[in-house]
Amino acid sequence: MGKTRLEAFSDGVLAIIITIMVLELKVPHGDTFEALVPLIPVFLSYVLSFVYVGIYWNNHHHMLHTANHVTGAVLWANLHLLFWLSLLPFATGWMGENHFAPLPTAFYGVVLLAAAIAYWLLQQAIIATQGNSSVLRRAVGNDWKGKLSPVLYLFAILLTLVAAWAAQLVFAFVALLWLIPDRRIERVLDQNV
Repeated sequence: MGKTRLEAFSDGVLAIIITIMVLELKVPHGDTFEALVPLIPVFLSYVLSFVYVGIYWNNHHHMLHTANHVTGAVLWANLHLLFWLSLLPFATGWMGENHFAPLPTAFYGVVLLAAAIAYWLLQQAIIATQGNSSVLRRAVGNDWKGKLSPVLYLFAILLTLVAAWAAQLVFAFVALLWLIPDRRIERVLDQNV
């Protein structure tokens, strides 16, 4: 089957996730900078999660660009990824409202870890559908960022037991790793033209 519906549905879900997150930002009661101070953790949580959703949207787009068609396994793997990403607004809100307390920060890390695993499973489902000589298989190569990210998420989750602020730095570091444009898929697609 074609991939158009999968792309459109995924884009819609990701747009809703971002909308829900921004709606959680409450307008301060006051017209001074001091009125904004209590909202800083909520805003920083939102910024981090917005970046993560943007990274997933961008990489998801590139990954699906390599697929000629999708199967039921790809559809379910995609829903699995969207499930974990749909928990980001809750995890973001809980973490921000509680000023990066250890348990909400650990839960945020669990959501990021689960989303990373779900993304890998989707990647593997697409490769299985397209075959070992597929564009995606050639493009991902050894995928050092894809392998390193879950390890760092797990480390950050454990780090919340000692210093939740340090776990936040790890989450931000992983996001920065993925912000650097990854041109692997584009290079392989250009070679096929």
